[in-house]
Amino acid sequence: MPKSVYIETTIPGAYFEERQDVVSRFQRHMTRRWWDERRHEFDLYTSEAVLSEIERGSFPARDEALRLIEGVQIIKLTEDIAGVAQVYIEHFVMPGGHMGDSIHLACASVREVHYLLTWNCRHLANQNKVEHMLTINRRLGLLTPVLLTPQLLLGENADE
Repeated sequence: MPKSVYIETTIPGAYFEERQDVVSRFQRHMTRRWWDERRHEFDLYTSEAVLSEIERGSFPARDEALRLIEGVQIIKLTEDIAGVAQVYIEHFVMPGGHMGDSIHLACASVREVHYLLTWNCRHLANQNKVEHMLTINRRLGLLTPVLLTPQLLLGENADE
């Protein structure tokens, strides 16, 4: 059975990134490599929250991003997921205010997705937060997905 990957909003964003600074070009390159070369090895999930974030406002390449994730399994936002996201905020796992990051982590945790793929290294793929995430999820009886970037999920060929 293939491993599963939750596709967070920054992934389709990076795939269509047009900025030309070094970081943006690197993220676009690694995202496209993972998406084009490796995504078929995994069961892919995203959520209604990701669709909402893409559809909102001035998301760059909005229509292209929505087409990119067509066919990806959609996790519906349930009361259980919202409750877990609220616990993350109350226990300072994720910042308050906008629930986006906490919802993404809750979706992947509640659905027991193996990996959460993101370029959000401040709140999600942040090694300084992993122990706290693990602790809270253990208390909730949830598994914690491995939070990583496309570069890391490419594995040994990431630097080619």
